[in-house]
Amino acid sequence: MAVKGKAVTKLDSTYMQQYDAYVERQRRKKKRLFRRLVLFAMIVLLAMGTMAAYHMRQRALQAEKQKEYEELQAELMQLEKQEQNLREEIDLLKNEEYVLDIARTNYFFSDDGEIIFKLPGEEPSY
Repeated sequence: MAVKGKAVTKLDSTYMQQYDAYVERQRRKKKRLFRRLVLFAMIVLLAMGTMAAYHMRQRALQAEKQKEYEELQAELMQLEKQEQNLREEIDLLKNEEYVLDIARTNYFFSDDGEIIFKLPGEEPSY
């Protein structure tokens, strides 16, 4: 069996010309629609990529700020503890007995009849 070629002639009527023009318009419409959809998809992808990059930068910045906040909180706690120790020392320095005890241990002051022996490696008592 041999394949027979189509030997159909096209009618040259106004109806066929209008139909061909209609088909061509539909084809161009479809092509423009496809181009618009591709353009819209590219714009959406670009916007989503930009937002994703911005979100990642913001998350990194937030993590950095959180770390800095925690470090500052730790420093604040240490400074508050140091302040409390200094306030206690101020209160102790108001006591005359404590000041005399410091003078005896660090500067070898003594009461009457008292002999002071400095032992090596001994830390002050205050």
